[in-house]
Amino acid sequence: MDRPPVWFMRQAGRILPEYRELRARAGSFMNLCYNPEWAAEVSLQPTRRFPIDAAIIFADILLIPEALGQKVWFEAGEGPRLGEMPSIEAMEAAVEGANTHLANIGETVSRVRAALEPDRTVIGFAGAPWTVATYMLKGRGGEREGVRKYAFAEPEALDRLLDVLVESTARYMAMQARAGAQVLQIFESWAELLPEDVFERIVTRPHA
Repeated sequence: MDRPPVWFMRQAGRILPEYRELRARAGSFMNLCYNPEWAAEVSLQPTRRFPIDAAIIFADILLIPEALGQKVWFEAGEGPRLGEMPSIEAMEAAVEGANTHLANIGETVSRVRAALEPDRTVIGFAGAPWTVATYMLKGRGGEREGVRKYAFAEPEALDRLLDVLVESTARYMAMQARAGAQVLQIFESWAELLPEDVFERIVTRPHA
């Protein structure tokens, strides 16, 4: 490699005026995620302005909970909110069909791969099981202390939830690869401050 890779967060270009215009037309963030034409356009917008080597698919890590039956929406200025988490039995039953709910994301990947120059890479992604679980359990981001307590108090219940997320996320990422994603990222945002043994169980093991 003739130069080191550099990762710019927010590559999706959410500060760009062309993004803001499309976001306003979509009406909601989730509408934008689920519309392949719009999501592909947003994914490609930064590649037209800058000579970057890759485009990351415009989506969100909380599409998996919605595919498993938990309502997800975004409050302006506050971020994501999630409704009551379904029973673990209901989510286990939903895993098989979750990719049907997420099929539009696969179409977005295909559209971006078709539109992007061959020497530019398409990056797909998903949220890590532990990070996604923190949102599902608390209904919002940032509630780390309460979720850490839950991890100690209810280890079997948490492990069962993580198993559901591992299976559904693996299927989702495989679908993205089939659609044309050449790199797949797992975003783990809430793993800090976990003791080593717990980190191994709820972060390292699910990733593997």
